[in-house]
Amino acid sequence: MADRPLILITNDDGIDSPGLHAVAQAVADLGDLLIMAPSTQQTGAGRSYPTNVDRTIFDTHVPLAKGRHPAYKAKVSPAQAVALAIRELAQRPIDLCISGINFGENVGSGVTISGTVGAAIEAACFGIPALAVSLETPTEYHLHHSDAIDFTVAAQFTRFFAARVLERGLPEQVDLLKIEVPASATPETPWRTSRVSRQRYYQAAPTDHKADRVVNRFSYQPYIDTELVEPDSDIYVFAVDKLVSVTPMTIDLTAPVELTTVTDFLT
Repeated sequence: MADRPLILITNDDGIDSPGLHAVAQAVADLGDLLIMAPSTQQTGAGRSYPTNVDRTIFDTHVPLAKGRHPAYKAKVSPAQAVALAIRELAQRPIDLCISGINFGENVGSGVTISGTVGAAIEAACFGIPALAVSLETPTEYHLHHSDAIDFTVAAQFTRFFAARVLERGLPEQVDLLKIEVPASATPETPWRTSRVSRQRYYQAAPTDHKADRVVNRFSYQPYIDTELVEPDSDIYVFAVDKLVSVTPMTIDLTAPVELTTVTDFLT
């Protein structure tokens, strides 16, 4: 129905991700769904646009309570999946893009690595309001789907913020919302707005060497320096206060300084 909002749903964990399915079920009655995601796991893809990919779009489906819903997939990055959905699949303007729910939180200075955030930024660059939603999970689940992860609460928060954005849009100069849900969250857990922390959250280190300078695998674990992390940051709100973190983000990456200050500095 053309009078219903059109909601684009994607997920960097791939079209088969339970997190994507949870979003689709949660917002199915808010509008018409256009579901498009990478064929395979794309964690860590950021907003990348690989050139050596097959952009063929394949029909598929995702499970909903009322039956299977048509969906699409391609062997592309999350950002490319969004662009293909907008350029090739949408029959009318998209009102909202939801990227997630991701297996694993995306906070701190590493958010640019996130395929979840990258897909939302891609939608925002097309002028589409977007949500990037992530659920705290153990790192062993970041690359593997698991039915052991319960997306119920995260899906409820996704629906809440999706309904708000569909009704009100986003504030001026805000292009997307990054939402982080702690594993301990319940439907009654408060949410709080936050900034992207300048601190690194995931500490990575090579753990498997084949030979000198040949690294087979990186391992990473969350680490929080409570003396350095900013009290109004996404890391603090999510990991220290254990609240749902809502971070307004913009596609404008310009440093928040007067341009004349930089001109004078460089002159």
